[in-house]
Amino acid sequence: MPLLAHRRAWPTAVAADAVAVLVFVVIGRANHGESTGAQGVWHTAWPFLLGAALGLALTAYAKVTPTAIRAGVRVWVWTVVIGLVVRSATGGGTAPAFVVVAIVVLGVLLVGWRAALAWTTWRSGRQRLFGRR
Repeated sequence: MPLLAHRRAWPTAVAADAVAVLVFVVIGRANHGESTGAQGVWHTAWPFLLGAALGLALTAYAKVTPTAIRAGVRVWVWTVVIGLVVRSATGGGTAPAFVVVAIVVLGVLLVGWRAALAWTTWRSGRQRLFGRR
């Protein structure tokens, strides 16, 4: 059984993944005293958004439910790898500390919302099964 109705799963995954990347970027830029305006955020976010889009495309190709945790792992890996490679190729910084932070924070955000959804779905199903509200 899918975690969300099929017609809502893809829009939810696309929006939640984009928000996760933007949260990562805005927090990072704010912590470094950089502009959190649209242009600055876009400049930092687009390589990671590209990676997330590729991860979601491969999730669709593999016919995996986009809200599943394994889809989140796939999107996370593609987001980090493509994001860092493109960022490096376009002259952006890829200091080791940034790489570690990107891996950890994007993992928590991209896999985390799916894990929370899975837990909520499991919990509500369990409550229905045992007659609890």
